[in-house]
Amino acid sequence: MNTRIRRSAVVLAAATVLPFALSACSDSSGDSSTSTSSSKASASASASASDDSMSGTSSDQPFGSACASVPKSGAGSFNGMAMDPVATAASHNPALSTLVAAVKKAGLVDTLNNAQDITVFAPTNDAFAKIPKATLDKVLADKAQLTKILTYHVVGQKLTPKDLEKGSFTTLEKSKLTTAGSGESYTVNDAAKVVCGNVKTSNATVYIVDSVLMPTS
Repeated sequence: MNTRIRRSAVVLAAATVLPFALSACSDSSGDSSTSTSSSKASASASASASDDSMSGTSSDQPFGSACASVPKSGAGSFNGMAMDPVATAASHNPALSTLVAAVKKAGLVDTLNNAQDITVFAPTNDAFAKIPKATLDKVLADKAQLTKILTYHVVGQKLTPKDLEKGSFTTLEKSKLTTAGSGESYTVNDAAKVVCGNVKTSNATVYIVDSVLMPTS
């Protein structure tokens, strides 16, 4: 009789304890799963943030189709030009040789190199080639007219691409030019296109354009 009672007590105790043990097991497993899931989510978020940081492009970089022709190293590269004042930097870019020659003829090298925080809209050689040779030769021979045209390409403040989206700016020539566009597509005076923009020199921001800008007056 005593033996039967002891056995019944053992069975009853086991029956009472077992559900709690199973419940504890289940809770522990659930916590582990939740913790693992949380860790994975955290790791995924971190990886995503890292990817965004690595893949993000800076809005402060040069842009435009003509930028591809800029040397990757040396004085004519973006890094090289950033070390020199604007007239000197332009002299290292073969596509701007006509502009550089015009700046020298007008005696504006020191003026541009010594100016601070300016923006230069720099016409390419092809831009000057659009002007009939006889007209271009006449302008190049007239220092006053040449100075007027060249200073019309210079704004006395640094302009970001955002500034160009819809802007009107007074030039060193004293009259205004207008800009419009967005992203990597901008025009000046509704005609000249920016083909390589946001190029930095030590004292200026340069936007290379495909047409020579002419002052209205």
